[in-house]
Formats: sequence, structure tokens, C-alpha cells
Amino acid sequence: MAGSFFIIGMIILTQTVVGILGNFSLLCSYIILHITGYRLRSTDLILKHLIVANSLVLLCKGVPQTMAVFGWKHIRSDFGCKLLFFLHRVGRGVSICSICLLSVFQVITISPWNSRWAVLKVTAPKYTVPSLFLCWILQMLVNVIFPIYITGKWSHNNITEERDFGCCSTILTDQKNKKTKDALYAALLSFPDVLCLGLTLWAGGSMVLILYRHKQQVQHIRRTDTFSRSSPESRATKTILLLGGTFVYFYTLSSIFQVLLALFVQPSWFFVNMTVIIAACFPTVSPFLLMSRDSSVHGLYFAWMRNAKSSTIMRKV
Repeated sequence: MAGSFFIIGMIILTQTVVGILGNFSLLCSYIILHITGYRLRSTDLILKHLIVANSLVLLCKGVPQTMAVFGWKHIRSDFGCKLLFFLHRVGRGVSICSICLLSVFQVITISPWNSRWAVLKVTAPKYTVPSLFLCWILQMLVNVIFPIYITGKWSHNNITEERDFGCCSTILTDQKNKKTKDALYAALLSFPDVLCLGLTLWAGGSMVLILYRHKQQVQHIRRTDTFSRSSPESRATKTILLLGGTFVYFYTLSSIFQVLLALFVQPSWFFVNMTVIIAACFPTVSPFLLMSRDSSVHGLYFAWMRNAKSSTIMRKV
């Protein structure tokens, strides 16, 4: 059992450290690009908020869960558990909203000028900031219910029954009308996520269809370089498709575990930690997917390497 504790703890710790470093590096890259005068796209602003949301998820869930697994100093106060759980839920929700906004904005960007989205191609960038602001406000309002039922695992309050989640626990209310309340809460919390997931799937399908039609239109061109060199819009679309597909996969898997976790009155220690590991997969993987596909980040990296090499040569001279 001690070996299982150690392995699970190391997995969560590795996910947290690697994910935070990846998100921090990518955020720094975008900030440096902005400072150096690089013209950022409207989707780059959404990516910044996605990075912040992913970092919240990793910090507010990965760090306290690692502490709980290894038996380090626990979060004993109710306020600490309530705040961390609330920030984790908000970060998770904003991450979902950001992926949805990325997909929808990219569909509008690559849609032909003779399509029904042509009017939005010009006006859509103006709504980037209000849309992101609405995402944060909506997630804060929806998830404000969680601090009511979250308590410190070692709280001194007289609570008859609790559901253990590792670093924190939830209060189990009386069984009278419990099923009705749980169904209402689940519907309220799931509606924004289901809506965003549906829009993401629709946008992904639309992007695939637009790319397919574009490929069909240029098939008569036989020059090989035309096929080997894709436009910046096409590369960005494929990146967002990859990011959206990865998100849908991990989100679906995480949702299954979350539903199963909610069905158990006292879930096992292993199941609780597996749910945490799966929920942290997308925040950990996404910055590396973006860094591997974003040409502007590549350019910044190679420029930094050239400057470092030049500095080394000058010191030697």
C-alpha cells in the first residue's frame, strides 16, 4: 500500500510540476511576443486565458492533492479548502469556455467571405474580451455553490457524515429530497459545460468541412509546393482542431470518472486520485501541444538560441 501511495503521489506531483512549467513558459512566450511588437491574433488572447485557467486547475488541485497523498502539511481550515475548490472549479470551467471560444472564433476566421459568417469575420475580434470576461463571471456565479458544501477534512465542526476527497471533504445532507436537489444542482452545473462541449464539437466539424472543401477546390493545382506549404490560417485551424480533440477526449474521460465518483458515498482512495490524475491531463498536455505547433513561439525560441549563441561567442572572443 505504501508503494501505491508513492507511485500515485509521484504521478500527481510530476503532472503538477510539468504542467505548471509548461503553462508558465508558454504564457511568458506570448508576453514577450507582445512586448517585442509582434501582432497577436484574437485567438492568442483566448489562449492566454486558457493558460491561466489551466494553471489554476493544476495549482488548486494538484498541489493540495500531492500534499494529502504524501501526508505532508494538510489544509486544515475550512476557508482554505473552500477557496481552493472554488478556484479549481472556476479554472476548469474557464478552460472549457476558452476551448469553445477558440473553436468558434476560428470557424468564423476561416469561413469564406460568401458564407453566412462573413459579417462576423470583421466584428468577431471586438467581442473577444467581453466573451472572456463573461466566461469568468459565469463560472464564478455557477460554482459559488461549492464553498457551501466543502469543508476541511480535519474540521472540528460537528458534521454527521462526510464524503472524503483526499485534501477536503463534502458535507452529506439528509436523504430527504436529496435526489431532487442533487439532480437540480447537477443540471445547473452541467449546463454550461454541455453547451460549450456541444459548440466545440460543432465548430470542430465545421472546421473539418471547410478545410475539406478548400482542399477540393485546389485539387486541380498540381504544383507540389502548394500542397506542402499550408497557409497560416490552415495551420492555426489544425492546431485548434488538435487542441479541441485532445480536450474532448480527456474531458469525456474525466466526466465519466466524476459521475462515478458522485455515485459513491465513500469513494476509495485510489478512485479519488485517479479522478484527479485524469482531470489534470489536459492542463498538463495542452501547453506542449501549442508550443509544438505555434510558429511564432518557435521563432521566439530560435531567436533566443541565436542570441545565446552569439553572447557565448562574444565572451570567448
